[in-house]
Amino acid sequence: MPRRPRLELPGCPLHVTQRGVNRCAIFVDDVDRRHFYDLLCDATAEHGIAVHAYVFMGNHIHLLLTSPAHEALSCAMRNFGQCYVQAFNKRHRRSGTLWQGRFKSCLVDTERYLLTVYRYIELNPVRASMVSLPEHYRWSSVHANLGMIEDPLVTPHSIFLAQDIDPEIRTHAYRTWLREGVGDDELESIRAHLQQERALGDIKFQAMVEKTLGRPVQLRNRGRPRSRDSQPDGA
Repeated sequence: MPRRPRLELPGCPLHVTQRGVNRCAIFVDDVDRRHFYDLLCDATAEHGIAVHAYVFMGNHIHLLLTSPAHEALSCAMRNFGQCYVQAFNKRHRRSGTLWQGRFKSCLVDTERYLLTVYRYIELNPVRASMVSLPEHYRWSSVHANLGMIEDPLVTPHSIFLAQDIDPEIRTHAYRTWLREGVGDDELESIRAHLQQERALGDIKFQAMVEKTLGRPVQLRNRGRPRSRDSQPDGA
């Protein structure tokens, strides 16, 4: 059976995740993470893709980005993903696939949903009990989004910038937003839309996407509970 085409709208933000096969590590150390970061910088720049938020966990990654053209994201992910696997296998003397199938993606809209996905991504290390504060985790966009460093990979979304014209006030507002955390309902909704690769937004947004793409974009009801292996990541 052919794979279902992705929901893609040029200029509309996407939440993207990719994990290691059988939940295996995709990074052994910071050398791996640095190489992955550099490849991602090159690929997104080549295809004109803006990355708004990211986090590199042990066995998966999360990205929030905007692609300018249909298929640009798939090309970028395929090219840098293959380069990374080749380098990873050579360095760690292994062979075979590293990724668990193709990456997952979910369209995101509205200020509430977009900033919630920002927060969901950058709080991953906190939910995983790796750090007590998101800014204590090195491999994350949170440092750029809190104004702590200049990160060439990060391009703030206009909705993020609209928090305030003053960078200091904006930083304070976003830090407060992060500290509030992500509620259980929000966690469940983000994970479900990402797992099913649907459109995360209000009814008006979903109707627009469905009309534009001619495909259903709302969550499907599950007939029976999924097995543990089919569950979306807990972080």
